[in-house]
Amino acid sequence: MNLFNRVVSSRRQAPPVPPQRPAGAPASTAVLPDPHLTNLTGEWVVDPAHSRIGFSVRHAMVTTVRGCFLEYESRLYFDARDPARSRADITLFTSSVDTGVEQRDAHLVGRDFLDAATYPRMRFTSTGVEQAGADLFRMSGELTIKGVSRPVVLDLTYIGHVTDPFGYERAGFDGTTTINRSDWGLTYNSRLAEGGAMVSEKVRLQLDIAAIRMAPSAG
Repeated sequence: MNLFNRVVSSRRQAPPVPPQRPAGAPASTAVLPDPHLTNLTGEWVVDPAHSRIGFSVRHAMVTTVRGCFLEYESRLYFDARDPARSRADITLFTSSVDTGVEQRDAHLVGRDFLDAATYPRMRFTSTGVEQAGADLFRMSGELTIKGVSRPVVLDLTYIGHVTDPFGYERAGFDGTTTINRSDWGLTYNSRLAEGGAMVSEKVRLQLDIAAIRMAPSAG
């Protein structure tokens, strides 16, 4: 039975377009931060109720399967004055993968793919951050899947910062990167009669993050 035979649709807004330099304005190599970012310095945690850490992969060369991880732990730190000091640590529980199809999820957590019984967690730990625009960042890090750690780079877009009606400070970021799953030992596949792969080697990781500021530790 082909377990990748149903597409779970997920509509997503395009990231904001970075501001353009007005015609005739002098060129500058300096990146000016969004003034609203100055209020974000501190520790944050991802709010699972309003965030999505997901993926998409091409199936049978013509459709896309989308999924996400429902359970994870996170610790974020943002430094507005020196973004290079910002960091992120996110641990995902592999058994929580959800594509909307029970049989497909069972296949994904099995030995052919994530092998959740042997490797119950996958993890992203940042190693560096650089600012690429007023609200654009590139976060380098180590992604660990099935005991294999390899470098990845996340493209991050700052969405905004608000205080909600309950008094919680919230900040939004969108992030994305594309990996080759075979680099992490996810090599299971089958071939189509036409010669292509049933499941693409390329997997797009997508993070729609709503973070909540953590209260300062007492003492």
